[in-house]
Amino acid sequence: MNPATASSNKLDFRSRGFDFVSFAFTSLTGLATLLILAILAIILANVVWHGWGTFSWRFVTGSADQDMFDVNKAGILPMVIGTALRVLVMTLFVVPIGVITAVYLTEYAQSTAVTTRIIRGAVNNLAGVPSIVFGLFGLGFFISFIGGAMDAGRAEPHWGKPAILWASLTLAVMTLPLVIVATEESLRAITPGLREASLALGATKLETILKIVLPEALPGILTGGILAVGRAGGEVAPILFTGAAYYMRDLPKAATDQFMDLGYHVFILSTQSPDIEKTRPILFATVLALLLLTLSLNLIAVVVRARVRKRMRAGH
Repeated sequence: MNPATASSNKLDFRSRGFDFVSFAFTSLTGLATLLILAILAIILANVVWHGWGTFSWRFVTGSADQDMFDVNKAGILPMVIGTALRVLVMTLFVVPIGVITAVYLTEYAQSTAVTTRIIRGAVNNLAGVPSIVFGLFGLGFFISFIGGAMDAGRAEPHWGKPAILWASLTLAVMTLPLVIVATEESLRAITPGLREASLALGATKLETILKIVLPEALPGILTGGILAVGRAGGEVAPILFTGAAYYMRDLPKAATDQFMDLGYHVFILSTQSPDIEKTRPILFATVLALLLLTLSLNLIAVVVRARVRKRMRAGH
């Protein structure tokens, strides 16, 4: 090739703004995204393929008082209700505590203060703790310490035993960093002008937070709640010692009752079945039900967030 022609081609690439490095990294990013989507599609297809034949209305609404390892008699209604209850109760605890903590760190605490650094370090470390450790924490703190103290003077334990309340609180502690971080990011995204305008009109700092800052940050708060629901929906280790039951004839009627759980039921079907091959369709159908339940809870939260954003845009 003529040196003059090669030089003109290089100049032509430069004049067009073609960047080989950016093109390479963009291609790698696209391939990584496709790989993740392909893995997800394979997992979902495998679950649906093996579980759809057993998944039916009778299976979803059936009770567990029959043989849970018999494909013709097994039902998962108690597990569905137990899983939904623990996630909803967890949400009632984790969202208010997470939002209050994020508001304190963002609006009140000084970023250079020792207490602020300690709190942020605790939140960061809490996010990296294995889930089984949270289960042991719930057993020792909620059940033995708090529940045992509440049972002082009782002949039989009422609070100091595994229950849906303690399992939900354990999950709330585990998902707390998700809500705090998501809420903090949402609060920081609000322009300082809104706060300054509210204060200039005579509103107090608390009124500004309650009437201006939190409504503007509500979509981000809901995002943190969605992340918490998504993580807690399939967790099994934290509830092994704090509330999940192998088998219960009745549905939980009080906060101190144990409950059956879809994730724990999957573990039972995988490890306790006398005939794994015979139980395999029930196992995949239960996994499919767990995925659909988690997706439904997330979808409800996404719809609520979308409506909140629509109302906020209409208000502006």
